[in-house]
Amino acid sequence: MTRPAAIVTGGARGIGLACAEALADAGFDILVVDLADNAADGLAANIAARGAKFAYHCGDIADLENHAALVDAAISAFGRIDCLVNNAGIGAVERGDLLELKPENFDRILSINLRGTVFLSQAVAKAMLAAPGDHPKSIITITSVSAEMGSPERGDYCISKAGLSMWVKTLALRLAAENVGVFEVRPGIIRTDMTAGVTAKYDALIDSGLVPAKRWGEAADVGAAVAALAGGKLGFSTGSIVNVDGALSVPRL
Repeated sequence: MTRPAAIVTGGARGIGLACAEALADAGFDILVVDLADNAADGLAANIAARGAKFAYHCGDIADLENHAALVDAAISAFGRIDCLVNNAGIGAVERGDLLELKPENFDRILSINLRGTVFLSQAVAKAMLAAPGDHPKSIITITSVSAEMGSPERGDYCISKAGLSMWVKTLALRLAAENVGVFEVRPGIIRTDMTAGVTAKYDALIDSGLVPAKRWGEAADVGAAVAALAGGKLGFSTGSIVNVDGALSVPRL
């Protein structure tokens, strides 16, 4: 049996990198997609040390015209696509009063987080169905607890993640009979470059009980969930949401 292959978007750092590492450890060859044009060498050594083949595609998922080349890069490198991890995304362009939200900022975040992810998923799903292969297939989308928990100072971000949540549901319905597992992974407060600027704020909130697990989440926590889903043993759970948030999102009195 040949090794399965995975595409990880936004995989040069943070949660995406942790997903790529966890999948490589689980036996997947890895294509990382990212905007960074100088990341390939370091990533290649990291992934190769885990026994996996590595390929890199520099591109912006918001550029829909680039999706065909991205899919072709994976097929060229590995001959197959068994898993897509939709991780690439940006935070709110500008936090502030929801009533002052700028249309251009709304459009930018939706073009990457939602539109780009939707149509990349579509392109990869078509490639998966064209070559079923001998490994479980999965499309795993990283959203956020903000898909359900509102933050008025970054409403555009929350909307993008809520939209992705519905995309996962509808895509799961479309692909269930095709034996492609479709999942949503919702991280909570995760220690990454994106949260580095608000470390003190979240340290205080975690200390005050916001997160029942009483700690920050780590990128590796998300990677572990993604690798488990990609392994295929939870295929009948397609359409499910996996919260990786230390029980942050559990309703409490």
